[in-house]
Amino acid sequence: MELIFFFIMAVLSVLSALTVVFAKSPVHSVLSLIVTFFLLSGQYVLLNAQFVAIVNLIVYAGAIMVLFLFVLMLLNLKDETEPQKSNLVRLSVTISAGMLLLTLIGSVRGAIAIPPSPAQSATVGLVENLGKILFSDFVVPFEVASILFIAAMVGAVLIGKRNKETDSEPLTTF
Repeated sequence: MELIFFFIMAVLSVLSALTVVFAKSPVHSVLSLIVTFFLLSGQYVLLNAQFVAIVNLIVYAGAIMVLFLFVLMLLNLKDETEPQKSNLVRLSVTISAGMLLLTLIGSVRGAIAIPPSPAQSATVGLVENLGKILFSDFVVPFEVASILFIAAMVGAVLIGKRNKETDSEPLTTF
């Protein structure tokens, strides 16, 4: 029964992801992306990864999608203001998509599905196991990601910081 729900959610998530790409309106695209995130969280729950499902909902469907919606509403995009894409851009996008497809095929071919034993299946998605693996096998990528996050925060503060010297000068017009 779980397998049927999983495949239904998988098909719906692929359809909503395709709607993200092919939607004419950017707001409809963002709303379809929110539906995709909710469906992915449902799949995580079915895979016994409750922590990842909650983090997905809080971080992606909550914070980042609200940010996307605000940016889209502030930009007020129109069809006539969109730049026309050259053939070079389309060629580079096609090559990038092909390389991504080859990477995906290679990773799926290299994956071996080993079903967990009944004793392991109850503890597969727990936060304790995730923390052990994160701080033992993946400690270097975790630290690199933390350095990148700190650099992004410092960059955001520097960009958002106002220059007091230029703000205090009065505007003179002749």
